[in-house]
Amino acid sequence: MYYYKLQDKFIFSFDKYNLPSISEEQCFKQDIIYFFGRMPLAKSRRSFVVTSPSELFLKEEDIEILNQNMDFYELPIRLIDKITQRKLIYINTNYSDWQDFYSFKANFNKINIIGLGDVGGILLTGLRLMGKNIIESIGIYDKNIEKMKRWFYEANQILESFSKDKYPKVSILNEEDIFDCDILIFCVSSNVPGLNEKGDVRMLQFEGNSKIITQVAKNARKNGFKGIFAVVSDPVDLLCKVAFVESNKNENGTFDYKGLKPEQIIGFGLGVMNARASFYSKLINGAENYDTEGRVFGPHGRDIVVANSIVNYDDEVSIELTERVKNANIDVRMTGFKPFIAPALSSGALSIISLIKGDWFYGSTFIGGTYFGCKMRINKSFIEIERNPLNERLLNRIKESYRKLGEII
Repeated sequence: MYYYKLQDKFIFSFDKYNLPSISEEQCFKQDIIYFFGRMPLAKSRRSFVVTSPSELFLKEEDIEILNQNMDFYELPIRLIDKITQRKLIYINTNYSDWQDFYSFKANFNKINIIGLGDVGGILLTGLRLMGKNIIESIGIYDKNIEKMKRWFYEANQILESFSKDKYPKVSILNEEDIFDCDILIFCVSSNVPGLNEKGDVRMLQFEGNSKIITQVAKNARKNGFKGIFAVVSDPVDLLCKVAFVESNKNENGTFDYKGLKPEQIIGFGLGVMNARASFYSKLINGAENYDTEGRVFGPHGRDIVVANSIVNYDDEVSIELTERVKNANIDVRMTGFKPFIAPALSSGALSIISLIKGDWFYGSTFIGGTYFGCKMRINKSFIEIERNPLNERLLNRIKESYRKLGEII
């Protein structure tokens, strides 16, 4: 192995780089160290928290990274310790800007929301309430000036009497200021399908919303945006991919990978699927342990995968639970209302608060070229995804969902 120091970072690698060398002892004395590896552009993450020795030997990335294998690797014990303590960060040096060691900020104080429709307004309400003493400011932007004024007045008047808590200040943004933040939340929707629409209503929004997010992503590139680009609009996972692809093209439409980094974009659609699974698990025999053992994987849509348990997986119960979750939005639509309150709070506000606090949440992140939903968190300013030994039937269901999602874009 080779050991290096670059800037103030300490690195080891299996490959030789033209960098100042240091001793193994010097490297492992550091609290956090970095591993330099190489995986294919646009098909692999740029950086991540290493959770298993196997990740050091990856030649390419796919959905198997969610499955914690039990392979044995002969590595120094102190390297294993770094992995166990989540103090080893992988840097993919095939990306041209790898030397900036891009990571998220330690604190996410400034949040901006673009799009103040049903979801955006409820999400703002949730962040104002739950962001006490956590978020300093929330900027709001919408093409409709009256909407901005309405939410400016309403949100700033949400306050607990006699409280000493500091609520986030809500302010109206000019269009040129939307990227002045730590987290930009995309809640824009060109058209919300009516109650009589048939089929997967999330996919019906794809064409219109993809045009809007394309422009926002290109502007993020122009502005050198370094924060988290959070996608809440439907279809969440596909819009994440559109934002990545379009922001990484130059003026000639050629990929140069100088736009949003793959891990910089996170989709927020899976939180409500977990909440729905929790709700329906109380109605299905065999699913009672979902809250402590269950998981959801995949897109915020019809190819969602629900597992009743990752400890004692039951395929039949899990498929029944998946069907209930898949059709949960239809249950709400049957009442004559559009489902947006639970998504705005469970997928949006609550999940974003968890991200800010460094807690686990459900989000869609870049895996092998596809944005796919799983349990994740921001750890040491980088993304860590949860890995578990997965039942073979469950893993096959996840692979099929991943394949279908990846084929769309």
